[in-house]
Amino acid sequence: MNFKFFDKLSQDFSGLFNDKKEYNVVIEVDKERNKKSFTAHSVVLRYRSPYFDKELENIPTNENHIKTIIKPNISAPLFEILLKYIYGGIINIEDTDTKTIYELMINAKELELKEISRKLESYFIESKDSWLRTHFSLVYHSIFDSDEFKNLKNFYNDIIVKCPNLIFDSGDFTSLQETALVSILKRDDLNVEEIKIWDYVIKWGIAQNPTLPTDSKEWSKENFETLKITLQRCLPLIRYFHISGDDILEKVKPYKKILEKQLWGDIIQHSISPNKPITSLVLQARIISNRELPSNPISTPELPSRTISTPEFPSTTFSTPELPSRTISIPEFPSRSIPTPELPSRVIDPFSTIINKDHVAELSSWIDRKSTTYSLANIPYEFQLILRGSRDGFHPKTFWNMCNGHAGTIVVAKVAGTDEIVGGYNPLAWCNSTEGIRMITNDSFIFSLKNGNIQNSVLSRVINSNGALYYSDSNEQNINGPTFGSCEFMMKSKVSDFTQDKRCWCAITTLAKYENPIRTTSDDFSVYDYEVFKIIKKQIPNCTIK
Repeated sequence: MNFKFFDKLSQDFSGLFNDKKEYNVVIEVDKERNKKSFTAHSVVLRYRSPYFDKELENIPTNENHIKTIIKPNISAPLFEILLKYIYGGIINIEDTDTKTIYELMINAKELELKEISRKLESYFIESKDSWLRTHFSLVYHSIFDSDEFKNLKNFYNDIIVKCPNLIFDSGDFTSLQETALVSILKRDDLNVEEIKIWDYVIKWGIAQNPTLPTDSKEWSKENFETLKITLQRCLPLIRYFHISGDDILEKVKPYKKILEKQLWGDIIQHSISPNKPITSLVLQARIISNRELPSNPISTPELPSRTISTPEFPSTTFSTPELPSRTISIPEFPSRSIPTPELPSRVIDPFSTIINKDHVAELSSWIDRKSTTYSLANIPYEFQLILRGSRDGFHPKTFWNMCNGHAGTIVVAKVAGTDEIVGGYNPLAWCNSTEGIRMITNDSFIFSLKNGNIQNSVLSRVINSNGALYYSDSNEQNINGPTFGSCEFMMKSKVSDFTQDKRCWCAITTLAKYENPIRTTSDDFSVYDYEVFKIIKKQIPNCTIK
């Protein structure tokens, strides 16, 4: 017979959590003002979390025999909850808001605390399904590429098939990750008219490029090219030949410049002469069906047999067949009550290791061509980090892979060994599949920023739009990073590491595409670090389902 004393065991280990004696691990979490350090015991961490087991294996001890783990992406309050669970096996989410519980689930997955992440996954599906529906983009973005959360994926796949408008009409649809949108567009069972899918894709693409004019009638050739590059993975998935002729003329034609000429020609030909052969690939129509709902049986009455007699023959009985009942599905439409969405708190992206808020205000003013600098309270843009060299690596190919398809971006680089910060703004979408092409734009600029001993910033706008930027072909992308003008700001490395061989350059040249040099010397340099930000127009979040 076994006697189990788990409650007492949990209490004792919870006491160990608060005991500062004999700890040998320090865990630093959160960022800037919210940064906090927790002490812990390696033996507990290693046996309770596979993540900490692997981390502690590779971290050296300091002179006091202490190992330090740094986790800036987890908030201090959330980590305290998880650490208490590691010691005591108890987690209390009573009176905790839903957004915090969601973040707790994601962080538990990262720390490989599967017991918590799976329990909370079940909790959301069973108790918070309305919250999951109104926060599709937020949640789907986190679980899409994960091997975990299979039940949540099934939950969302069911919504995608049966009620896709809950996704497309949600307020956060335009924040959906590109790979997630592509996976949805690939589905043959997407229960939406094709012209509406086209409208949603255009809406998403425009939202990724906030500097595009509001009225597409005012767009330049480069504006359409920007949208085309942004949607390069989505456009081939539209079923153009299953859109009516009226919708083609009214809704597709205004954006025909983002389509290949052959495709547009085939679309017009098909709308006029549907039976004529065309060159473009014709995808099958999507399956538009009624939602899968409980059926209502309706039975045909069972008719009695009838006797028909003739004088010449014996009476013969002819029976009308007994007809089987037929089941006719009658759609049981969902309740029209719409839950009031629980608005998420704003997620503050990790900021910069190179620039500060004053730089952001100055750069935002330059983007909008303002003669005065925005105040810190009135900055109209958010700088969303795409790439950081010290986090993602300094290989040139990393730049092309991570920035591909992103438009409206700023590159900033810290020159090694100096206070200099140099960079450039590209309103166009970066593309890693060109054969080496000079890009045309009047809206890009290069700059150097005041910092330390550098007293003044330098702004240099385009004076020759033909070749304002250069996109390297695939063979050059292991050496060349972003290139503005005639190498007036260029990141390059022949050893595939921008920090190593002093191949970056801000040329001073008579063939300049920009009005002013941004450095006083044309000497080559290496970078200490560099970052790429996507510039996003600030807007009030709206999570209403229409």
